Amino acid sequence: MILRAGRDDDAGGFIDLIAGCWAEYPGCLMDVDGENPELRHLARYFAAAGGALWAAELDGVVRGMVAVRPLPDGAWELCRMYVSAAARGSGVSGRLLQMATEHARDHGGDRLMLWSDTRFERAHRFYERNGFVREGGIRPLFDISNSLEFGYAKPIAGLVVRALDVAAVGSASRSLGRILVESVAAGASVSFLPPVSEEAAHGFYRARASDIARGHRVLLAAWLEGRLAGSVMLDLDMPANQPHRAEVQKLLVDPSLRRRGVARALMVAVEDAARAARRSLLVLDTREHDAAEALYRSLGWTESGRIPRFARDATGALHGTVLFHRELQD
Repeated sequence: MILRAGRDDDAGGFIDLIAGCWAEYPGCLMDVDGENPELRHLARYFAAAGGALWAAELDGVVRGMVAVRPLPDGAWELCRMYVSAAARGSGVSGRLLQMATEHARDHGGDRLMLWSDTRFERAHRFYERNGFVREGGIRPLFDISNSLEFGYAKPIAGLVVRALDVAAVGSASRSLGRILVESVAAGASVSFLPPVSEEAAHGFYRARASDIARGHRVLLAAWLEGRLAGSVMLDLDMPANQPHRAEVQKLLVDPSLRRRGVARALMVAVEDAARAARRSLLVLDTREHDAAEALYRSLGWTESGRIPRFARDATGALHGTVLFHRELQD
């Protein structure tokens, strides 16, 4: 498979590729000259917008494509990403996405967004595996296919933490679940024992969505150079006589991305989220002697006490837990 810059003379290959992908979904119709005339000169179209276009070619046939273009707010839009059925599973989709992401980042982009037809479930799974989360509402196109589109986005530069709304949590649940599975396998003590199934981890995050919708919970996610790197939750659903309090839960970082400041950034952000929710006292607990204990101390948390023989590990051994609290200043 050759990845190269797209050209205007690829028009026939691009049209055939897109038509083939759309044909996999009932009701997706193509009218090139009536609705998508830019497909006749796609390289010039994206160049005029300040963007770029690539093609994946095998034996002289276009098997994949992707484009990006800048938006006025500093973000870049991922456009026209298609891979033929015959080329899926070869890694070409990931290579095309990587090229587009690196181009946007190298040209000053700090965020990548896209629109995807609500029927394209396979594409949604691909974007979600690669750190994109749902953002905003559904966009109607008023075309002959009666298309409705989901918006997706993710940060692509530096270390970024943001709160996830219900739609974003739903779309991120499998990626967050993967981090949970891998963290527990690496020894994290977060109420689970290994092995945690992917479905159980996915279901855990999906079950938190209703709490987020009601304002009873905040879920923060961190991205490092475009990769979904970790998360933390803030439980706001306290008793009536404790409206000033919240509990920090499930601080998790992808084991392959530890020691790069992700956990610290999440903890700073969760304090900001607590202040925004008018909470002045935070509490949490962690297993004795874990790396998290030193992190919390370095961030100014105060030890409140210890409970011996609090939880078992995978071998059945019992470990104590350390209770921490932190009073927040305005």
